[in-house]
Amino acid sequence: MNKDILLQFFKANSEKAFVEMDLVEQMNIPKEDIPLMFTYLEEMVVDAKLIKTKKGKFALPEFFQIYVGKIQMTAKGFGFAIIESVEMKDVFVPSSALFGAMNGDKVMLKLTKMGGPDKKSEGEVIKIVERSNTVIVGTYEESKNFGFVVPDDQRIRSDIFISRNNALGAKQGDKVVVEISKWPEDRRNPEGKITEILGQVGEPGVDILSIIRTYKLPEVFNTKVLQEAENIPIEVEENEIKKREDFRDYKVVTIDGKDAKDLDDAVHVIKLPNGNYELGVHIADVTYYVKEHSKIDKEALRRATSVYLLNRVIPMLPERLSNGICSLNPQLNRLTMSCVMEIDSNGDIVNHKICESVIKTVERMNYDDVSDIVEGKISHELKEKYGDLFGEFETMKELSLILKKRRNRRGAIDFDFAESKIQLDGEGKPIFVGKLERRIGHKIIEEFMLAANETVAEHMFWLELPFVYRIHEIPNEEKIEALNKFLHNFGKKVKGSAEDLHPKAIQQMLTEVKGSPEEHVISKLTLRSLKQARYSPNNDGHFGLAAKYYCHFTSPIRRYPDLQIHRIIRDLLQGRLNGDRIKALRAIVDEVSLQSSEKERTAELAERDVDDMKKAEYMMDHIGEHFTGLISTITSFGMFIELENTIEGLVRMENLDDDYYVYDEEHMQLIGERTKNVYKLGQTVEVEVIKADATLRQVDFDLV
Repeated sequence: MNKDILLQFFKANSEKAFVEMDLVEQMNIPKEDIPLMFTYLEEMVVDAKLIKTKKGKFALPEFFQIYVGKIQMTAKGFGFAIIESVEMKDVFVPSSALFGAMNGDKVMLKLTKMGGPDKKSEGEVIKIVERSNTVIVGTYEESKNFGFVVPDDQRIRSDIFISRNNALGAKQGDKVVVEISKWPEDRRNPEGKITEILGQVGEPGVDILSIIRTYKLPEVFNTKVLQEAENIPIEVEENEIKKREDFRDYKVVTIDGKDAKDLDDAVHVIKLPNGNYELGVHIADVTYYVKEHSKIDKEALRRATSVYLLNRVIPMLPERLSNGICSLNPQLNRLTMSCVMEIDSNGDIVNHKICESVIKTVERMNYDDVSDIVEGKISHELKEKYGDLFGEFETMKELSLILKKRRNRRGAIDFDFAESKIQLDGEGKPIFVGKLERRIGHKIIEEFMLAANETVAEHMFWLELPFVYRIHEIPNEEKIEALNKFLHNFGKKVKGSAEDLHPKAIQQMLTEVKGSPEEHVISKLTLRSLKQARYSPNNDGHFGLAAKYYCHFTSPIRRYPDLQIHRIIRDLLQGRLNGDRIKALRAIVDEVSLQSSEKERTAELAERDVDDMKKAEYMMDHIGEHFTGLISTITSFGMFIELENTIEGLVRMENLDDDYYVYDEEHMQLIGERTKNVYKLGQTVEVEVIKADATLRQVDFDLV
């Protein structure tokens, strides 16, 4: 007896409500489990999984036409409920019907107006199930006898009232962290107390620290975790080396960014006598040092990922491990988990082995140096330092191109977006924003890691053991239909059935638009039409990679799923996977998948906010300057323009003063009523920077 079994029963009988004894009878609940069932029912009511009537009947919320979801607020004061309990479109909630709900709150709501094919339903909040914003970051504004905190998050519309006793000595303009003590009701503002003063707005580092606090990112490790890390040896023990496959005589190298300190993957490539290639992917053996249920392990799962905020890293593991004994630093013995593959000239993996190993890398290479070598841009310095490895790098390039061709043949989707490169000075001020160049050095490592991840996932799948897969599900039919509606404007289409879509159909469409003015916009909209990849204990394949089997095996220093699957592989290799262990692992992989997916989303949002903030700050020094950009999005309130340097800004509708423009949603364009002037996606325009606000992370343009 558990809550899942109860929930499945209610879903199978969703058109009925039940009293407790009906459930006992119909579900054949043993007498000893009845008190537990009663407890579970009450807990499920608290969690909004069920509703209990005054007459003591239980049913799913939908039985009473009540829905459970999360409120997503807008800066204008109204919100949308993202329904979680059933498959349905988002519900519009006007500001008057929020019942004091704030952004991110889990709520119950009932519908007040039914929507149509092109119109959202409308609803009102009837109960707040769970508050999201218990802690808020904002700017303190002082009054004579009290103060207010103005939240950084524009979607939190109410300022927070702070009494003099709860101000912690904050001054006007301080960036602070405030804990909510009283929620908003009857037009009254929420109340709170300041728990931390981060510093004055504008002081170096305060801006990024604000985002760290907003997303509740754990900045420091507690003393117990650090003490445990101190007890881990800083050198590899000789008796452990003897137990492992030894690759120390191979020409193994790491290839990373110039500034990387946590080196968790190394590779070797050999051309075999039969014409095939041997690819060895050697990954830091973190789980040898991080034992299950240790303090370091529990903290690593809590964090689940390292977070990279430009000039600050919030690591998953303490530095002593991530930059020390676990990092595959050059010319040092290091313990690894290796996946060694034999690959033929078609890119097919014809043989493989996964083993515990030891390596000693011959060089710590970076992407630029490797790219220069294989592109023939060889300086005297490169020849002096790495001349004896030139042959290895040529073989790596050869193999990576073979693997890339194989992925293309099966239909893998490759979005060729330029990532942003943002450089900060010593004070944290942005001094450069532009495109990050992805060269052949990056692509070699990418192909090798993909090959290892697929090989390990398939190996474990056929053993039918508990595992953490990286999955990317088939897109929703509605999203593909909407994409095709948009593509029709350009005479393009994703071919095939939306309900049984193959990635090759998207790949072919993207190939057709390559080099066209609208390529960038179509690629972006196509990406938005796909689901987000996530972690799962079930192997549901990876749509974007056109892969039947996929996992994350290659980064255990910075991703917990990789660490967890290393632990499972070690258990397998050492013969420890008995019935009890397999049963325990089933529960573990469920928890790891859910936790890691959630923390990955949080990290992505924090990283994006920092990037957007620094881009806006950079543009504050370019007010009045002119730039060329592409129209990337068109809305009813204006159009977003993306510049060559990856910065995006808004041309507001009210600033289009040469005509009255009408938003044509079907064709995603703006049409001048008098002049018939048209602005459409992908169009090149000249703009002037008229405003930039780092706190709001917004840039405003005007057309020139």
